[in-house]
Amino acid sequence: MVTRDGHTPVIAVLGLGEAGSVIARDLVAAGVRVRGYDPAVTAAEPIIDTASEAEAARGAHLVLSVNSAKAAVDAFKAGLTGLRQDDSMRYYDSTRPDVLWADLNTASPGIKRQLAELAGEAGIAFADVAMMAPVPGRGLRVPMLASGTGAARYGATLGPLGADIEVLDGPAGLAASRKLLRSVFYKGMAASIVEALEAARAAGDEQWLREHIAAELAASDAGTVERITDGTRKHAVRRTAEMEAAADMLTELGVPPLMAGASRALHERLAKGKIALRERLERLGQRLEGIGLGVVREVHDDQVDARVAIGGDRPDDGLQPGRRVHANVDRAGDLVHVPADRGAVPGQDFLQL
Repeated sequence: MVTRDGHTPVIAVLGLGEAGSVIARDLVAAGVRVRGYDPAVTAAEPIIDTASEAEAARGAHLVLSVNSAKAAVDAFKAGLTGLRQDDSMRYYDSTRPDVLWADLNTASPGIKRQLAELAGEAGIAFADVAMMAPVPGRGLRVPMLASGTGAARYGATLGPLGADIEVLDGPAGLAASRKLLRSVFYKGMAASIVEALEAARAAGDEQWLREHIAAELAASDAGTVERITDGTRKHAVRRTAEMEAAADMLTELGVPPLMAGASRALHERLAKGKIALRERLERLGQRLEGIGLGVVREVHDDQVDARVAIGGDRPDDGLQPGRRVHANVDRAGDLVHVPADRGAVPGQDFLQL
C-alpha cells in the first residue's frame, strides 16, 4: 500500500497489549510501516520499536492510541511533540495537516470529547473509535464504530486494508456512547448469568439453570425487549421483595449478591416511582373533590346543553364545563383540557369553574 505521494504509509500504534499488538501485526501484513510504543512491552519486528509516544508518532500519517482510558489524554499530550517533527528531528511551525489521531480506547464520551478538543486546538483531525468485539481472533477486522472530524478519513485509510468500520455522522463521543450503552446491557446480562450460575452451582442446580438460561436466550425475539421493560415496571413492587429474597438466598449460599442486590435496588426505585405517581393522583382527586370537580358522568347530547356537563356539589346552578384531567396534573390550579366532543367552553363558565 502507498499514499497518494507514492510513499508507504506510516502508522503509529501506542499500546502493544492484547489489542494493539494484534492490530499492529495485521497492519504490517497489509503493507504498512508500523511504529510501536508501549512502556511495558518491546515491539517485536517487523514493528519498529520506539522509546516514547513522541518518537512513535514522528512522521506518522495515523496514530492509533490503544493503551487505556486512563492513559488516553496523557498519551495524546506526549505524542503531540512527535507530530510536529519529521524523521530528521526538524520542527515544523505547526502540526502537519495530514495527521490523524484515532483513540481506540474504551473511554467515556467525556474523555473522547476532551481529546477531540485538544486535537482541534493542535490542528489535528480526531477520530473516536469504538471496537465492538474482542480483538483477538479478529485483529484489524474487528467491527468498529468511528465518529468525529476524522472518522471518514479513518475509514478511508483502514477500510482498504480490511478493517470493518462503520462511520457515524456525529461528533467525537458518539461512538464511545453507543459502545458503552450496549455494554450496560450486555456486560450486565453476562454478570447476572455468571452470578446466577455460581449460586446454582452452590445449590446443586447448575445444569438445570444452564439449560433454562439457554432456552430463554434462544426464544428471544423482537418483542422480548418490550415484554421485559413493561413487565419490570408493572411488577416492580412485587419483584423488589422477590429480589430481596434472592439476595438473601445467595448470601446463605456464600455467593456475594452483587447483581441480585443491584436488581433489587433498581426494582425498588421503579416501585417508589409508581407509589409517588399514585399518591399524586390521590392528592389531585382530593383537591378536585374539595372544589366540586368530581368525575363527570357521560351524558347524551339531548340530556344537557352541549356547552356544559352535569356537575355536583355546586353552590349555585349545579352546572360545570366538561373537562378531563391529565394524569400528571398535581396542582388544583392546573386546570384541564376541554373534551373535543363538548365544544368550546364559554368564558363565563370557565371563570366560574
